[in-house]
Amino acid sequence: MHTREEALSYGLSFPDTYQEAPFHDPNWQLVRVKGSKKAFLWTYEMNGCIHLNVKVNPEWRDFWRSTFASVIPAYHQNKEHWNTVILDGTIPDADIKRMIAESYDLVTDSPSKRIYNAVRQIPRGRVATYGQIAELAGDKKMARAVGNALHHNPDPDTIPCYRVVNAKGELSGAFAFGGMHSQEALLRADGIEVVDGRVDLTKYGI
Repeated sequence: MHTREEALSYGLSFPDTYQEAPFHDPNWQLVRVKGSKKAFLWTYEMNGCIHLNVKVNPEWRDFWRSTFASVIPAYHQNKEHWNTVILDGTIPDADIKRMIAESYDLVTDSPSKRIYNAVRQIPRGRVATYGQIAELAGDKKMARAVGNALHHNPDPDTIPCYRVVNAKGELSGAFAFGGMHSQEALLRADGIEVVDGRVDLTKYGI
């Protein structure tokens, strides 16, 4: 990868992204995420080479800098969380793409996204508690946030929130998608026995 066009094309291949030149200077072309409008890829020419600024996990920041001489602390950005990648031909394309992809993942990360990804892991025929989902999402203290996120589930067809119950195995009395008895019906369709509004966690819990 040597050109700005290649870098921008790869950045724009990620979901819900768009290109922008926010400084009224065509030398600075960014790729942002729709909705949050956060930039995860900055491109600009300096000293005859295209430079990329990418967000980096601090745990990987120094690895990239020590592995490639052309990965340096970010120009014009927070050097703890951003690296500059110089497209001088010394870095394999796979590693450049990995750094861009990691930047995208960091910028798009959110508690709700982690919660929804955790819920997707509940297999058919099983249930999980709010606390278990919170732990899978990286913070066992946010069980209440799990309930709120599931109440606003953007895609019930692929995020099976009906498989989440409370710590006693009890169903939600105010299930948001279909009404009071729909959660029970969906669980029964999965092969899960529901008795008096409760699931046996020893039998069906993950």
